Amino acid sequence: MARPCSGRAPHAIRPCSLVVMLCLFWLQCHTASCSVLLRTRAKNTRVVHRKPMLKAKQYSNCSLYVGTWVLDDTYPLYQSSQCPIIDPEFNCQAFGRPDTDYLKYRWKPLNCELPRFDGLDFLVRMRGKTVMFVGDSLGRNQWQSLVCMISAAAPNTPTQRISGDPLSTFKFLDYGVSLEDISRNAGPWRAADVLSFNTGHWWIHKGSLQGWDVMEAGGKYYEDMDRLVALGTGLRTWVNWVDASVDRARTRVFFQGVSPTHYKPSEWSTGSTAATTKNCYGETVPMSGSTYPGTYPDQMKVISAAIKGMQTPVNLLDITMLSALRKDGHPSIYSGDLSPEQRANPDRSADCSHWCLPGLPDTWNQLFYTSLLL
Repeated sequence: MARPCSGRAPHAIRPCSLVVMLCLFWLQCHTASCSVLLRTRAKNTRVVHRKPMLKAKQYSNCSLYVGTWVLDDTYPLYQSSQCPIIDPEFNCQAFGRPDTDYLKYRWKPLNCELPRFDGLDFLVRMRGKTVMFVGDSLGRNQWQSLVCMISAAAPNTPTQRISGDPLSTFKFLDYGVSLEDISRNAGPWRAADVLSFNTGHWWIHKGSLQGWDVMEAGGKYYEDMDRLVALGTGLRTWVNWVDASVDRARTRVFFQGVSPTHYKPSEWSTGSTAATTKNCYGETVPMSGSTYPGTYPDQMKVISAAIKGMQTPVNLLDITMLSALRKDGHPSIYSGDLSPEQRANPDRSADCSHWCLPGLPDTWNQLFYTSLLL
């Protein structure tokens, strides 16, 4: 995957150079050229750390990723004003978003309850370990969310932040826990105790949003090819690297499902027309029910096929459908990456790809945490 950068539309997910070769065999040596990747009021007067007692059999018949969104006034788990790590493009409250209900939705699986995220327990379990998110800006969205969630649970724990390219690190020093976000370079991956990969977005972009000029496969260069074929080829290389390089006795591997976009109101509202709305701008509530009427990303079929049969156990965090229901969760025009002129033109500038923080990525991390407990 590749990190979006400035220039063009701020919501576009694309590599950070004008001329990028999409190398389908990107995991060579130490470099990855395209790194694949409900209402009660809270009374938080003090933190009581109780280790969650979670048994795998409790969830053996639970579909974690099938459910509904319910309002819960004990959310969010943190305030954006108290977490300075949040990038401006994700910090919707700081940049004028007027509604707040989108902050208070909790994911409720149909036949079980998710354990509430416990940041102190996370630190204890991960003591001395490195958790690395490998991917594009949506991986960074999730990484910053996790940092904020843990920081709110352990506000007095000394921390250290090291910002860099391609690697950024946030350390909780008393616990020796390192949370890392990386967009490329496979070298550091081997040192991680937990790896979470994501990809899927920019493989299908065309025209002005296309993030490369040529693709390389088997020593040949192509201006274009079937995108799903290209994704499958790249993922097979990723599979080979993981199976050959990851210490299965030490490292747990996760793959994040495709994060959906909301640029087509016709997918979620029969009453929407091009004359009234063109994207997620103005959306303030999730979809009701547990299914999304829009198109399920074809990339997920390719990802599932690649993971199936791997020698290395990979936990697929299948967040696609539950995220698709959250048409209200995007920055829209409330992004620090937009100029006043762009905010005045939501039809062209609204970011309906990334997610507000606090917001949906907090649920991704709650599911990530649940999977680590099992």
